[in-house]
Amino acid sequence: MSKKIQAVYLWWHKPVIDQDLLQSLPNLKVIANSGVGMDHLDLKLVASFGVKMANAPCAVSSSTVDAGMALLLASARRLVEGYQLAVSSDMEYCEANFLGVEVTGATLGIIGMGSIRYKIALKAKVFEMKILYHNRTQRKEQEEQAVGAIYCEKIDDLLCQADFVMVVVSLAPQTHKLVGKREVELMKPTATLINISRARIWKSAVVDQEALVIALCTGVIRAAALDVTYPEPLPRDHPLLKLKNVIITPHLGIKTDKTTRMITEEAVENILAALSGLPMPNEVLPS
Repeated sequence: MSKKIQAVYLWWHKPVIDQDLLQSLPNLKVIANSGVGMDHLDLKLVASFGVKMANAPCAVSSSTVDAGMALLLASARRLVEGYQLAVSSDMEYCEANFLGVEVTGATLGIIGMGSIRYKIALKAKVFEMKILYHNRTQRKEQEEQAVGAIYCEKIDDLLCQADFVMVVVSLAPQTHKLVGKREVELMKPTATLINISRARIWKSAVVDQEALVIALCTGVIRAAALDVTYPEPLPRDHPLLKLKNVIITPHLGIKTDKTTRMITEEAVENILAALSGLPMPNEVLPS
């Protein structure tokens, strides 16, 4: 069948695209990815075989935003701990000191401000949150005004003010361990770190998890909520899995029935365009 295959649709990084596979598919024209991140592909290698590549950026934004806000709310109100308490066999009453923190009126710092980050700001506005953001480029003034977002040119200014820091950046060499020991120590001791960024399963991470573990154990920050880890899944003896002030979800950001269908439709649209010799809506070029 190898000579008949003209397109490959990647779902959760499968199949693995390497030189052996590319050499075995002489008529391959396009690889369509189920999601935004392309860090699991050697883009230059794929391009060297004359194969085009596409991702699915439009489908994933709303579900990722929902996941980020769900993590923020769950961490703030200690919902996972509360559930475990409520279903425990010795539950009699909830202690008066089982306290969470307010979301309404709090300050949210968003690291990154692309389309997903902008939608987070829109959601946060409903909670009357003060919104700060840090990005390589500042958004247009009218876009900032629409959500009441304030640009922080320096990440340090955001970190020291925010009650919740949400990291939503693409994985790239310049974002490797973007949030490390220094950055975590700049945060308020009452702050929560939420990470819904890309986190390459094998090779890289946006958040320095070793520094995060120390910060959570020593009270440098209050809590963390993570939809991505390095690696995924974490080893079962990893210290993050033993901390009560951490919520970890298994990369649920885009996992809804609607988003899954939309991703597939977006991939099919790109594939059909490539096979017809038309421009792909979401072509990704090697940098």
